[in-house]
Amino acid sequence: MTIPNFMYGVVLTGHGGPEMLEVRDNLEVPSPGPKDVIIRVNAAGVNNTDINTRTAWYSKGDANEADAGWSGNPLELPRVQGADVCGKIVSVGSDVATTRMGERVLIEPCLRFADSVEQSPPWYLGSECHGGFAEYVRVDTRHAHAIKSDLTAIELASFPCSYSTAENMLTRAKLQAGETILVTGASGGVGSATVQLARARGAKVIVITSANKINTLMDLGAERALLRGADLVSELGPNSIDVVVDLVAGPSWPSLLDVLRPKGRYAVAGAIGGPIVELDVRTLYLKDLSFFGCTVLEPEVFGNLVGRIERSEIKPLVAEVFELKDINAAQTAFGNKGYTGKIVLNVS
Repeated sequence: MTIPNFMYGVVLTGHGGPEMLEVRDNLEVPSPGPKDVIIRVNAAGVNNTDINTRTAWYSKGDANEADAGWSGNPLELPRVQGADVCGKIVSVGSDVATTRMGERVLIEPCLRFADSVEQSPPWYLGSECHGGFAEYVRVDTRHAHAIKSDLTAIELASFPCSYSTAENMLTRAKLQAGETILVTGASGGVGSATVQLARARGAKVIVITSANKINTLMDLGAERALLRGADLVSELGPNSIDVVVDLVAGPSWPSLLDVLRPKGRYAVAGAIGGPIVELDVRTLYLKDLSFFGCTVLEPEVFGNLVGRIERSEIKPLVAEVFELKDINAAQTAFGNKGYTGKIVLNVS
């Protein structure tokens, strides 16, 4: 395969609205470092990280502050975003076996290795380095996971970010078979992934969602669904839940701790309902609760996820597909939250 010098893609030019995304056809195709592979991107998923980075949501100050990047550092702009990538290896670095050429891969979005060295803190694909919203992307070979599956590239691109985030939370919280888990924000990409992955572990899954998404989540394995705004203590009873996976936070957050059992575990990887919550510290220590803030993937998580995909223990849930050039429409649809699962961009 002949690799061109320039490629088509979308770049983020600054923090702000959709006008900060520009479609260009003159982006330089990356060259591999010694430990890198170059991947021809076939499909890339849309997720909260893309939009949060664009809007500087991660900043605790304003959009011009130095902590506006995902890792708390400033972004180098322009930046190709996109953390969910499925594609094929088309070029390898000098230290990479040529047998990797042609492999179909999923990219692990949390990058411990980049530019041939270990990064601390890890980089995030599409934030600290260029991601998958372009025809080609470079990544350390250790983060390009070969996958053998009959699923399409569009379907496979729905997995990396949301499912690895969910798998990481369940790994950190040590969810066990027979335990009961409560999932907030259950209809989104991470939430619906959590439902499937928790069921694969043999847990009982209770979800919080909207009325029009209950049937889909029950089909994915939820045993019970509560509507947003429900009184959790009245519906579930105090001390009834082993693990909470939270993607919402917001004003109703204290009730999540009320329904946790003593020695219960709380894992969080999102705050779409609002990042500032009220904590009664007495609840935390008197119930011996464990809190897990989950961002960096544990080393075993992505490989375990690929194994679950290959064994068909989980299935893709693609809500809608857009062409890469229509990224603004895709992010608008994402923001409307009128779907269950993932929105994916067709790149090839």
